[in-house]
Amino acid sequence: MGHAFFTLSLATGSIMMYGAYLPRGVSIAKSSIAIMIADTGIALIAGLVIFPIVFVNHLEPSAGPGLIFKTLPIAFSRMPASQFFSTVFFIMLFFAAFTSTISLLEPGVSWFMETFKLSRAKAVSIAGFIVWFLGLGTIFSFNIWASVKLFGLTFFELVDEVTANFMLPIGGFFIAFFAAWRIDKTIITLELGEKNQRYINLWQCILRYIAPLIIIILFLSFIGVIKLG
Repeated sequence: MGHAFFTLSLATGSIMMYGAYLPRGVSIAKSSIAIMIADTGIALIAGLVIFPIVFVNHLEPSAGPGLIFKTLPIAFSRMPASQFFSTVFFIMLFFAAFTSTISLLEPGVSWFMETFKLSRAKAVSIAGFIVWFLGLGTIFSFNIWASVKLFGLTFFELVDEVTANFMLPIGGFFIAFFAAWRIDKTIITLELGEKNQRYINLWQCILRYIAPLIIIILFLSFIGVIKLG
């Protein structure tokens, strides 16, 4: 669930910021559907490309940093033209991380600009420094802080656990609640750019009842209150 929230930039504020920058004539509904299809499709293609390489080399199909920085380099080293493919992969990974960083930084940058009336350059510098400073903890978790643990987790694992499995789902739940119950239907119709009231009613029903229920069930399953399957 945390991966689904993160990969679609849900409950982080970045999608809302991009939505605020959209031209008036662009349909938010159609754009959201296109983003969802493209993101899911690329993720499936990446899985179909990466995991066969891992399995054919009899390596552990782990996830996260272990897969990227340990398993895949070994797999690439056993392929023809290994240096070429590994170089291309990590260049693409860099650009993926860089563009994601820009989108995640934008809500903070906009907040600094609007709250303290700062220029974009100053807001970017301040937000970037804060993120960089906090990010040092995640880097140190793999070396000098590897033995420092809280609740049995390193700093990196703790941040990943709290954000992916607690902050994002809980934030998504309240955003869905606010959008479905507090925003006037006229505003929703105008912002989504959809005139068909059947689609609006369906969207509102999903956001009011189905999405929060699914989030609650998955969240309770994660913390061990209920068991699925």
